[in-house]
Amino acid sequence: MGNVTHNCGFAVAPTLHTIYALLKDLQHRGKEVVGIGGISRSGGIDVIKWRGLVEAFDLRDLDGLLPRQDYHTFIGHVRYATRGQKEHVLDEGHPHVIGGTRVDCGTHIYMYDADAAIVHNGQVDMTLLEKHIDRAALRTGCDTEALLYYYKNTNERAVLANIPGSFTMAIADRTKKDVMILRDRTAIKPGVLSFKDGKYIVTSEDIAAKKNGAEIIEHLEPGVVYYLTPDGQYRKERVVPSLECTIQHCFFEGNYIADKDSEIVEGVPVGTLRRYLGEELAREFGHVKADVAVYVPRCPQGAARAFSSATGITLDEHILYKRRGSDRSFFGSTPAERESSIGGNLNLNPQKIPMLRGATIIVVDDSTIRGNVARRVIRLFDSAGVKSLHYLNYTPRQGIIGDDGNPRGCMMGVDMPLDDDFIARNRTAKEIGDYLREQTGAAMEVHMHYLSVDGMFRAFERLGQKREQFCHFCIGGPKPF
Repeated sequence: MGNVTHNCGFAVAPTLHTIYALLKDLQHRGKEVVGIGGISRSGGIDVIKWRGLVEAFDLRDLDGLLPRQDYHTFIGHVRYATRGQKEHVLDEGHPHVIGGTRVDCGTHIYMYDADAAIVHNGQVDMTLLEKHIDRAALRTGCDTEALLYYYKNTNERAVLANIPGSFTMAIADRTKKDVMILRDRTAIKPGVLSFKDGKYIVTSEDIAAKKNGAEIIEHLEPGVVYYLTPDGQYRKERVVPSLECTIQHCFFEGNYIADKDSEIVEGVPVGTLRRYLGEELAREFGHVKADVAVYVPRCPQGAARAFSSATGITLDEHILYKRRGSDRSFFGSTPAERESSIGGNLNLNPQKIPMLRGATIIVVDDSTIRGNVARRVIRLFDSAGVKSLHYLNYTPRQGIIGDDGNPRGCMMGVDMPLDDDFIARNRTAKEIGDYLREQTGAAMEVHMHYLSVDGMFRAFERLGQKREQFCHFCIGGPKPF
């Protein structure tokens, strides 16, 4: 993907008010750049991108710049950048466009009368696109912009038929009246079609549609183009035959990325999945003796409750807390930002310190990838005089060297490039615990535990899902395509 990887959320809706509300409910997928594009009734596309949260740009002011009566459809996007340079974050934010006039306003960019625009969730290998595009025409190194140029040089069917990768996207084109929604043949990234106020909308996660009173129609079919018409209706066309669609959903959407009230695929409610993951932790590590269990707020809450219920170990939900509960350190752009998000946000309740002295505790977490959160947790509990800490992760070790001798990570749109600083690479769980204890200078014992791959997939199988239908490359599985 060049020098930028990302994970994000997007939406398509018939009104500015609706797209704004949908993006607010997708904010957990990205908090660094927001973009909204209006497809005008005269054919052109106008775009505004700004730094920060959705609400950093007042809806009333947006309505003045993108007056609702001038547009029949809006596309929107929330994004976190990972490896891109901070000074280019607005350029690399979505929507990307071809043509039009660009006005840089510092904290935001206004582009008007563009010929085409795209919003995208996922990741595509740039080398697959290069022979069909002119790199000199690109403003950024982002695969999303390259995808838009590839589309313009071919068509939407060619994108689905010829480009393997991880993508769910929306494309608007001046030469076509409909907005096109594409989901790749592996369905790695989520996407949902819904119905609201007599018109159809599309969102990355169903939670955004549900919170806005929409009726869920279906999870987007892989290998299919959906055409959303100017009057809010839709039709769809299968491009890749169903038999050629090898489904490889991203398991990490359920373990961490998605909202707890979402369904990552039909029949897989995230909240239920996380409870089952907690029960699988109890199955594998219920023998660990401890005085109290806690969890790292907020994602592992359901898993921790299930673990406590299954083991009988008391769960105290008020020992660790966050000042900003919605902040997710994994989504920081740089290591410094991730450390800052954790260090200034994750804290220990001082009233609980007396009960922690000399105690053995269990910490339930969703995953330990780089170790930033674990280091903060270890320092907090060591300073409180804890005797022994057992750190339980319900996601297996990520970024390991696979049985085939190749390093793991993610090339499908999650911020885990193959060359990342994975704490589990070439380390056993015991070695990770020893390493973290040495790094932090902790006096207490530190024991790291990870749910097994089989244990994790038992949770999915309890929901009727086959493990073969989930990409698990990052934890040692095969490439999804």
